Amino acid sequence: MSAVRHTYHPILTVDDSASDASLMSPLIELQNITKDYGRFRALDGVSLKIGAGVTGLLGPNGAGKTTLIKVLLGLVKTTSGQGRLLDFELGRQAREIRAHVGYMPEDDCFLYGMTGVESVQFVAQLSRMGRIESLRRAHEILDFCGLAQERYRPVETYSTGMRQKMRFAQAIVHDPPVLILDEPTSGLDPEERLIMLNRIRLLAKDNGKVVFICTHILPDVQAISDSVVILTRGRVQVSERLAELSRPAVAALEVRLQGDPASFLSTIRGLGIPCEERARGTLLINGDPMALSETVWKVAAETGVVVRSLSPSRNSLEEIFLNAVRGETQDV
Repeated sequence: MSAVRHTYHPILTVDDSASDASLMSPLIELQNITKDYGRFRALDGVSLKIGAGVTGLLGPNGAGKTTLIKVLLGLVKTTSGQGRLLDFELGRQAREIRAHVGYMPEDDCFLYGMTGVESVQFVAQLSRMGRIESLRRAHEILDFCGLAQERYRPVETYSTGMRQKMRFAQAIVHDPPVLILDEPTSGLDPEERLIMLNRIRLLAKDNGKVVFICTHILPDVQAISDSVVILTRGRVQVSERLAELSRPAVAALEVRLQGDPASFLSTIRGLGIPCEERARGTLLINGDPMALSETVWKVAAETGVVVRSLSPSRNSLEEIFLNAVRGETQDV
């Protein structure tokens, strides 16, 4: 991140035309990682390959997400298995790994009495940055993170959202190639949440960083992620590009109508086109979306309904998540 951007753009969503960054050679690779705490197995044969871009880490409580993060940071030793982060071996080069990772914890982690800029400068100095350079860098990053005059206030007087911004600034101040962010939008209002997501996406898209986001907020993952990993009971249930996961088994067009859909449905079905009625005036029409579009507009004009929107059908991340969890539960 040679220069920090101060202009925010609309949130970028991942689609089939998204960057192929995550298809590049993996920058994080785990092979059959197992971690036991006594008789409890927190991670059970975890194998992953993570490339550049944003990867969402999902799972119910107790799935092993926190343990996986600790393994990546070298804070806990694995029971078995091996892995690497960049060119460093997990378990043997923990100090080198932490020097190349920016970690944003979910919980507060600050020293009372320090101002925001002092707190960020302190983290920069821990990364072996000089006093003057660390102060300059702290101010630059706090500008990027949206903390203006508040940077001179003691951190203990900050709101929850302000502390989130400061933790994010601490994670990126030393310009690490890998970011691990634990619930980065927690406590932010809707506008600040979108801005935070945009910052994360810019760091991944424009600076080629590996970003690992652990969160329970599924829309955040769907908005900015290239790939998704879903853990349940310490096992990887899903590890795939989001564009592939979102693609339904059968191509379909999702149409939202304004007005009574009865005549529209009757006409479409009369043409031999399968059509399913869903809630709130939404229809799911099976077939190639490009080929169906002209037919939809023609039938809408004939039947006097208004097409509010039409788009290729996609599986929701919520549906993908629930199916993964239910599938694991059924196997136990």
